[in-house]
Amino acid sequence: MNKSPLHSEFLEALGESVLIWDGAFGTQVQNRELPLADYGLDNAPDTLAVQSVRGRLGDTPLEGCTEILNLTRPDVMTEIHESYLAAGSDIIETNSFGATSIVMAEYDAPELVADIARAAGDIAVAAAKKFSESTGRRRFVAGGLGPGTKLVTLGQTTWEALENTYTEAFIQLIASGVDVLLLETLQDLLMVKAGLVSARRAMAETGQRLPIIVQVTMEQTGTMLLGSEIGAALNLAECFPEVVAFGMNCATGPVEMAEHARFLGANSTRPLSIQPNAGLPMMEKGHAVYKLTPEELADHHDRFISEFGAALVGGCCGTTPHHIEAVVAKCGGRNHNAPAHWQGVRNLFSGFDFEIRTPEQGQTKALQGASSLYQFVPYQQDNSFLIVGERTNANGSKAFREMLAAENWDGLVEMARDTEAEGSHLLDVCTAYVGRDEARDMTTLLRLYNQHVTVPIMIDSTEVPVVEAALKHLAGKPIINSINFEDGEERTRRVLELCQTYGAAVVALTINEQGMAKSVEDKVAIAERILALTREYGLPDHDVFFDCLTFTLGSGDEEFRKSAIATINAIRILKERYPAINTILGVSNVSFGLKASSRMALNSVFLHYAQEAGLDAAIVHFSKIRPESQISDEIWKVASDLVFDRREYAMSV
Repeated sequence: MNKSPLHSEFLEALGESVLIWDGAFGTQVQNRELPLADYGLDNAPDTLAVQSVRGRLGDTPLEGCTEILNLTRPDVMTEIHESYLAAGSDIIETNSFGATSIVMAEYDAPELVADIARAAGDIAVAAAKKFSESTGRRRFVAGGLGPGTKLVTLGQTTWEALENTYTEAFIQLIASGVDVLLLETLQDLLMVKAGLVSARRAMAETGQRLPIIVQVTMEQTGTMLLGSEIGAALNLAECFPEVVAFGMNCATGPVEMAEHARFLGANSTRPLSIQPNAGLPMMEKGHAVYKLTPEELADHHDRFISEFGAALVGGCCGTTPHHIEAVVAKCGGRNHNAPAHWQGVRNLFSGFDFEIRTPEQGQTKALQGASSLYQFVPYQQDNSFLIVGERTNANGSKAFREMLAAENWDGLVEMARDTEAEGSHLLDVCTAYVGRDEARDMTTLLRLYNQHVTVPIMIDSTEVPVVEAALKHLAGKPIINSINFEDGEERTRRVLELCQTYGAAVVALTINEQGMAKSVEDKVAIAERILALTREYGLPDHDVFFDCLTFTLGSGDEEFRKSAIATINAIRILKERYPAINTILGVSNVSFGLKASSRMALNSVFLHYAQEAGLDAAIVHFSKIRPESQISDEIWKVASDLVFDRREYAMSV
């Protein structure tokens, strides 16, 4: 994609003041009580797609399909857009919420996606242009797509189907001239990821770059529909620099959104966008009625702006042009009180030649961690290191291998849940097993882990296609294990491209073309060479975990007697030079070949001293790690003598 600077009037305006969205579209259509004939195709343009659907459906109307009205009643669509623009909206959304083949297939008309999306964009862009010219104030259009009707995490559709249809719709919205792309009312984090990948693909295919806004839906339960916390959603979205605003819409009213807005105001590095319903619906005479008044919505938005720094505010279900008029009167043109941790759009998407100006005060910062479908897990643990469970790895667990060979998927899920229950913050998952299809096993297992395991996943594979397949099955932000320079830079670059494309952190091993680094100097030099590449691909330093490699101390091999010292010192140097990076070790390698009791002691002691040097994370069987207080002084001394090669005092373990 072209990387030359572009100018975005939309983000320039966002940098100046609060921008006001429009309100509900579907309820405005319903209020007009259009005749059923308007949902037929008699008045639609005579395109090949329309001819195809007519040939199949005849005169049957697409009852309830609001999107078809872009083709059959563009005058009504224009009227609704203009009613919000007249109320003072800065941004209107295209009537393309369900413009995907997944939704349109329910009307037996999937081939209409491109026609509908293009018509929706053309209608909204024309309305915005008219008001921009007549009022002398620039109005903007968001080309929006909703979540569809099938959840990819639950296997109701596939990643490929989502990516292809969202790309098709976004291409047409971009071609119509929209100012920003919008993914809204999202209920599934895997859908968030697929939608963002699709938006990027559409921009690559059209050669145009636009900012993206993401809005998820938080239910009355306090989570998204599938149980995702707001932090998990934010953590994923912030992997994508094109996402220039993040927030919520639909499901609840502003009261129920307040605590989520507070969290985003304190943690998001992107401007906050909020579009609540007009309160929770109440059933009256068989119909949902929204009771929140325009003045009440305006008061809530006033609070969101002043307390949480909201920068884009508007309405969803039940809101009307009167609601938006009240919001404009109270909040329009206001300074958005941007929190200091907004990093500025120049830093978020450097292809644009502008930035949002932010105040210097404030102490909050971006979330730094991994996430699953359900929760965000910070890299820095207050009372522990980041524990990565190693039992779900075919290379290190006999029980895992046996269950994998038997395709005992239920047993493998139970093993993962047990490892999580032991205290692991992440799970290292490897399905590489001689004679088996690694990609098939990985995707089958991760489809289950994505739904049934709460903690994030570390994808452990040397095969790039396996890593990419895995990333399409994990809803949150995982960590890829690993990259190195054993075969040069090509594979490392390919993995970093995947991190960039799908949103992931990475483990980097200190290995180069000459093999595994043994000296402190070589470990540090290779790490710095890798760091230059990760920065080239846009990964923040905190998303890079350096593994300075651990060699066994139990073999008696003279070459490795000082290997633990080298590892510990390399960790210390890297943390001093690059404090934002993370360090990780596969701790059990240090004790390979010893008896179980000796392994427990040596692993625990080595981990203790590595932590003192700055180790952030470790791949371990956590239930077999003991604190110093639970190991006798004599055993602790023997193990530490081995770690630091203090031979004059050494004893046999």
